[in-house]
Amino acid sequence: MTIAVKKSLASMNPATGETIGEVPVASSEDVLGIVARSRAAQPVWGDLTAAGRVDRLRPAADALRARAEELGRLITLEMGKPLREGIGEVKGCARSLPEDLEAMAAALEPEIVEDERTRSTVYRDPFGVCAAISPWNFPLAMPHQLVIPALAAGNTVVLKPSEETPLTGQAYADLLNEFLPEGVLLTVHGADDQGRELVAADVDLIAFTGSRETGKKILGNAAAGLKRVILELGGKDPMIVLDDADLEKAAEFAAMNSFRNAGQVCVSTERIYVDEKVAGKFEALMARIAADYTLGDGLDEGTKVGPMVNATQRDHVIRQLDTAVRQGARVVTGGANHPERFVRPTVLSDLVRDMEIMREETFGPVACIVPFSKEGDAVAMANDTPFGLGAVVFGEESHALGLARRLQSGMIGVNKSCGGASGTPWVGAKQSGYGFHSSRDGHRQFAQARVVSVSK
Repeated sequence: MTIAVKKSLASMNPATGETIGEVPVASSEDVLGIVARSRAAQPVWGDLTAAGRVDRLRPAADALRARAEELGRLITLEMGKPLREGIGEVKGCARSLPEDLEAMAAALEPEIVEDERTRSTVYRDPFGVCAAISPWNFPLAMPHQLVIPALAAGNTVVLKPSEETPLTGQAYADLLNEFLPEGVLLTVHGADDQGRELVAADVDLIAFTGSRETGKKILGNAAAGLKRVILELGGKDPMIVLDDADLEKAAEFAAMNSFRNAGQVCVSTERIYVDEKVAGKFEALMARIAADYTLGDGLDEGTKVGPMVNATQRDHVIRQLDTAVRQGARVVTGGANHPERFVRPTVLSDLVRDMEIMREETFGPVACIVPFSKEGDAVAMANDTPFGLGAVVFGEESHALGLARRLQSGMIGVNKSCGGASGTPWVGAKQSGYGFHSSRDGHRQFAQARVVSVSK
């Protein structure tokens, strides 16, 4: 008799190429069985009140805080970011969780709406089973942003972490499962095949964060069953620097937001439009600041930029860079002699719109500078993209605010990052999002609105 050998997925340290652990890969039968277990567990979990579910999740904040160094180190080992950023990722989730849970409980409470003839109650009930498919660049924070609101809304969740960071995804699920009933949160490991099988399985809601191309495929595959879908997709985020901006502050932000996490951030600054009156000075500041972004293993003290997550992503970034230079782009700093597994922080100038590096997501430590003479041209160039996730404007505040309202991104920062105040949505426009999460309205997208009415 032939005994089938279970396949495993190895997790590699991108800084060294060493294997740091393995997880079992789910077969097609495994995926179906896991989804069936999730569905069987859902009625009991869904019958709890939102407040009751939140109470079960509340202790996870202290657990995350207590294990921040352990989990942060695992993040660094699996995807390469500097250790302080890995630890900060875990601590950030722990810090925001209590407030987030309170907001979710409030958003999901029944709501009374009345007129002179009818009294209606708007309930927000679970959809059923949620497939949460998360990326590798924030391997704990991204699952956290999908799993927690889905659970609070009464859904059970099948989490598929990225195949690049399965150990962090599993560790996060294991931590939450210390506080959850059996079957409420389950995991599926694998790559594209397992993702497709999970989307096609008997799930009711698909929450995905990742690339635009994968998001399109998920949306198409979900259409046959009219499954609910929440997609947070990629970006090609612009920054506009006005002639009255604090150039030092603007350049420091641009470098940080272009190079952090080796540029592997959905809201990385990739296109920078600078008033021609200050473009030369801004370019020089960027070159000086970029020189301080040291490459290295994320576990080494002093490292500011870790490795690319894998050879495929590194090759994509270097190919974009080399193509842009062949087409006439000028390298201000970086651009060549990249160490194995790394890409040097790079600043480019003399760019034109038709270059791929100006149109397609780079997801690497590259900043592209383009001067402008008219502010209307800067706005038009910033909006000339199918993406619309984040954007930033630096300048005198009232001046910058006027331009910010003309940008077509979902989130715009003025003299700061694009992230909003606590309680605001994380939302993409155009092809950067389909639905959104966070905020009262974002939490409610993980639940089915149901209206029950009586005559007065």
